[in-house]
Amino acid sequence: MQDSEVNPEEAASQDKVTDPVCGMSVTLGKGKPSLTYKGRDYHFCSSKCHDKFEADPFFFLSGNNRKQKELEAEKAAGGTLYTCPMHPEIVQEGPGSCPICGMALEPVSGVSDEPNHELIDFTRRLWVSALAAIPLLILTMGPMLGVPIRSWIGEGVAVYLEAILATPVVLWAALPFFQRGWTSLVTRKLNMWTLIMIGVGTAYLYSMVAAFLPFLFPDTLKSETGHMPVYFEAAVVIIALVFVGQVLELRARERTGDAIRALLDLSPKTARRITPDGDEYDAPLENILAGDLLRVRPGEAVPVDGIVTEGGSSVDESLVTGEPVPVEKNPGDKVTGGTLNKTGSFVMEAELVGADTMLSKIVDMVASAQRSRAPIQGLADRVASYFVPTVVGIAILAFIVWLLVGPSPALVHGIIAAVSVLIIACPCALGLATPMSIMTATGRGAQAGVLVKTAEALERLAAVDTIVVDKTGTLTEGKPAVSEIVAAKDVSEDELLRFAGALEKGSEHPLAESILAEVQNHALALPDATDFEAVTGKGVKATVDGTEVLFGNAGFAADSGTDLSALEDRAGELAELGKTVMYLVRKSGGTAKAMGLIAVADPVKPNAKAAIGALHEDGIRIVMATGDAPRTAEAVAKALGIDEVRAGVLPEGKKQLIEGLKSKDRIVAMAGDGVNDAPALAAADVGLAMGTGADVAVESAGLTLLKGDLEGILRARTLARETVRNIRQNLFFAFIYNAVGVPVAAGILYPVFGILLSPMLAAAAMSLSSVSVIGNALRLRTLKLERSPK
Repeated sequence: MQDSEVNPEEAASQDKVTDPVCGMSVTLGKGKPSLTYKGRDYHFCSSKCHDKFEADPFFFLSGNNRKQKELEAEKAAGGTLYTCPMHPEIVQEGPGSCPICGMALEPVSGVSDEPNHELIDFTRRLWVSALAAIPLLILTMGPMLGVPIRSWIGEGVAVYLEAILATPVVLWAALPFFQRGWTSLVTRKLNMWTLIMIGVGTAYLYSMVAAFLPFLFPDTLKSETGHMPVYFEAAVVIIALVFVGQVLELRARERTGDAIRALLDLSPKTARRITPDGDEYDAPLENILAGDLLRVRPGEAVPVDGIVTEGGSSVDESLVTGEPVPVEKNPGDKVTGGTLNKTGSFVMEAELVGADTMLSKIVDMVASAQRSRAPIQGLADRVASYFVPTVVGIAILAFIVWLLVGPSPALVHGIIAAVSVLIIACPCALGLATPMSIMTATGRGAQAGVLVKTAEALERLAAVDTIVVDKTGTLTEGKPAVSEIVAAKDVSEDELLRFAGALEKGSEHPLAESILAEVQNHALALPDATDFEAVTGKGVKATVDGTEVLFGNAGFAADSGTDLSALEDRAGELAELGKTVMYLVRKSGGTAKAMGLIAVADPVKPNAKAAIGALHEDGIRIVMATGDAPRTAEAVAKALGIDEVRAGVLPEGKKQLIEGLKSKDRIVAMAGDGVNDAPALAAADVGLAMGTGADVAVESAGLTLLKGDLEGILRARTLARETVRNIRQNLFFAFIYNAVGVPVAAGILYPVFGILLSPMLAAAAMSLSSVSVIGNALRLRTLKLERSPK
């Protein structure tokens, strides 16, 4: 019995017992929750502990709850980390604003269980701003619409009422804007908040002085009623419109985490645990530890990564491979958390849980890619670094020009022009152009089995003109299989297979598995083999049914004095196709006779040829680099239409090949799946790891293709090109908007058309530019990545 267990007799004689969940002392008879489990009473300090215990009693009684407390303490100590999507070097605990650009920080994980505090706060401030903006617009715009409200209440009262309505908006609602603007000045990282702070502050301060100290201005600037024109409504409406843009932006950025949330939702919330006593119940997933036995029933998602120990089923592994065809699972086979069990029921042992599962690593990779910066972002950063000081200069120049040569009232016109320039030029659209596209694209890629490790890799892939591919596992299945059985006269295929299988039962050669698999397909019973001997580099021999039998290459067969002439032509044809040919020889009465040959080949992936054709249409040159023999490599290349073949290449040779191509100004991508491909993947401009391959290959690559075939390269290439195109569109929108908007706001159209842009319209245009960039980036969510060759 555990220390925390209390039977009824002990409970009656004790005043206090220990809560088995939290370890706190519980006084009996005080009405605290209790529960009877397997004949014993347990008492709890609260209903929360009672519910936790009721959901998973074994977890707490086995002592595993102590491990859970350690993990929770570690998580609580670390807190949720937040980072800036534009400046990933900024990392802090808890939400906040980036000290460089002022953008709201986002969870490092890409999603957070906590509500978006900034979205909640900004929404509240938006409502306050909007509620103040409506009566202000009525006060200022009413007379223009035939409602003389200012005459009814008096001009003086109207001005003071405007000040009363505007002050809480400027001094409270817009406080985050001023804080970010001030930070930008202190850190000398001028940004959109610098312009908003100066623009809104100028409009508000001027209006306050004009409202309460009108005697400071000459009478020529005053209206017929003796009051100075004020722009409280401009300041408030600007703030409201900026909040509209910010709230829309925050909501849109939350949507970029939908792909991560969808991945997280693939894991069930509970797992059916089997205790050592044989009990079964659904336990919370966070309570599952490595070594636990779990039952997975038909239709359920596999809860964690592990290995099947009992039973069997077919599992939909499209999460990992992209293949919709279920994969058979039997004892000893590995299963991945998040995949879907289809028909049967099986018991599995948990191996990797929590952050160690493949699904968690996929989520981390997607989140990391969303935070990474594409090289094209450097252009936007460089422009922004000069843009803000330039805009401030233009605003000052516009004010001076209007003051010197503008029509009466020149001071008012100068202030309007300066404030409009500052507001319309806010570079928020410029700052959003790249991060929004990257965040949306990486989420879309994850849904299609293309995991982007860095935004830089995605951008470079769009410019690639040469792809180097490994053969085994990339172009081919990576699993040799019997492709041809050629039996001699008076020998059946089954007899040939029986003898070959009998010899290969004791062999550790990689091709032995393919022979035995073919034997199983033919449902043949194998005879016993004795006196087994493996001859390195040649083949194997043994005694089967009292006869010596040899199975190996042509040299091995010829050394035994066997006449191979009847099979040589066919063997040559098969070798030309890149297949490995093995002869079976039986010795009887001192004479060696060829029973036939078996050809083994690594099958080409069914979609490889079509994918290469589509890549060729994109102007991509395909180079195959493999460690296989030249004849085999040439056969595969000829069948698939590959441009260049490098056979017999060692890992270092692949790396040198990549470097040689790059020295010729080729932009090179390398696709591979093995440990031997890791150096070349790292050396390439872009590394494409086949997700079915080795972990070191995945770590060395910039993108991982979960499906593990060339169609994945096509999807990645399409994603890359469309993302870069989307970024360029966004940057174009941002540049054109500012190039047109700033001169108009400065008043360039006034001499010809008499048009002077209102600061309110400038704020609306600024918000609209940001919304247009966000909307354009979100189009990538519905991007079609599947392509067919023409």
